Amino acid sequence: MALRQDPEKLHFDGFVPGTDAKVLNANLSSDYDKSYPEHLDDVAPPYYDPILDRYTDAEIKRIVRRIDIRLIPLCGLMYCVSLLDRTNLSNAAIAGYDSMTTELNLRTRNPDRYSVITLVFFITYVIAQPPTTILTRFFGPRIWLATITLAWGVTMIGFGFVKDWTALVGLRALLGVLESGFFPGVVYLLSTWYRRYRVDEVGKRYSVFYLVGSLAAAFGGILAFGLMQMDGLQGYRGWRWIFIVEGCLTCLVAFLGYIFLISFPDNQKSRSIRFLSEEERLFIIARVNQDRGDADLEKFSFKKWLGGGADWKIWAYGLCFGCATTVSYALAYFLPIILNLELGYDTGTAQCLVAPPYAFAAIIMILTGWYGDKYRQRGLCVVFNAMLCIIGLAVMGWAYSDTRARYFGVFLATAGANANVPSVLTYQANNIRGQWKRAFCSATLVGMGALGGIVGSTVFRSEDSPTYVPGLSVAMGSQVLILLTVAALTLTFKANNKKADRGEKVLEDSPSFRYTA
Repeated sequence: MALRQDPEKLHFDGFVPGTDAKVLNANLSSDYDKSYPEHLDDVAPPYYDPILDRYTDAEIKRIVRRIDIRLIPLCGLMYCVSLLDRTNLSNAAIAGYDSMTTELNLRTRNPDRYSVITLVFFITYVIAQPPTTILTRFFGPRIWLATITLAWGVTMIGFGFVKDWTALVGLRALLGVLESGFFPGVVYLLSTWYRRYRVDEVGKRYSVFYLVGSLAAAFGGILAFGLMQMDGLQGYRGWRWIFIVEGCLTCLVAFLGYIFLISFPDNQKSRSIRFLSEEERLFIIARVNQDRGDADLEKFSFKKWLGGGADWKIWAYGLCFGCATTVSYALAYFLPIILNLELGYDTGTAQCLVAPPYAFAAIIMILTGWYGDKYRQRGLCVVFNAMLCIIGLAVMGWAYSDTRARYFGVFLATAGANANVPSVLTYQANNIRGQWKRAFCSATLVGMGALGGIVGSTVFRSEDSPTYVPGLSVAMGSQVLILLTVAALTLTFKANNKKADRGEKVLEDSPSFRYTA
């Protein structure tokens, strides 16, 4: 590691100030050849760039803070409207006497029309998922993410003018296509700017990003309750105004994204990153390269991109993410309905009672993100959140006679499921290398998350009320699956790290790379 000290004492494997870069690389290669077996001679030596010594710790913090200000709040705000637009069905379903459920006759059980409407979003979301990270690279995050946000905002406005439930199914399918490009694109963008865990970096940023997005779930019910008061205005029912106004808000956020969102650090021609000097931009690339060696853009190769799927760990991360979203989406789509129809709270109270559990989830997100960054533990955070969720689901399902206890279970289940979203994102981000493998993993991860949404949107059936034991059992099983998957990954990581330490194996094409268990 480079040392920011007195120039007289500065050293890096024999490097002293003024050493020619070619001499430095020769020294590094020489030392490397002595340390590794002959069959690894074709692997590059550990990465080092003298630019890493040009800034003090205080200056680095200021540079990263400027990136944070430009990137995290806006990405979080865009994700906020994304979650708001895909999960506001539950609020519209109970919005007043003439709610969406009543006006569109969604109580029919053959088929269960409400479940069909929620389900169809995830089908198109999964189908359209694979090429989205490639399109983010091709068009650039500012144009691509802002454009699809504007498009789904306009689609959301259309929700407010539907005449029957089949039209709502079609619009939800379109919404799935448009939103499929957002989350993997943002996850990919964030991973190119931050290192894995030093100085509380990527884990904390994912947590804050998802936390800002989760404000949609926390306050979406309160916003919906306010919009319900527009019932009758211009002849439209309150539930229609929920969609219309929230769609307009999404369009506004899209314009903000087009103006202020930044590009990838390697895109030196982009005006959006001119808030950094050229030297600062190169420094950001160098520090990411030092951490995992993949900050520089590789030439696109479909074979290399698709080759990421040969690594079973990619699918294991996706499985964990899908299991986490199974519960988080189930709560997002059905919690207001359960609070209203099963726990007996009136519409306004039910919509407002959604907020406190998500506030508690925010606290758990930040704490687990901080702990994971500080102690370089990722799997442990995922396991803790999954166990918290299991306990909460058990209380929700089997404390039949105590409404307050069941509501307490909602706190634990909501916190565990939602805190695991950024935890799993960080878990996979720490353990992969390569631009296009990272792109493939981002698409796969979010695609599997959408499959979790399909399960979560269908397991809580109206005929299982008031206990919803089948749905709760499936949700608990998904969390047990997370525990088993993390256990398998942890054993694999530790075994491979030991082999790499002995010089028997190179991990992810980098001799300095080690998996984070």
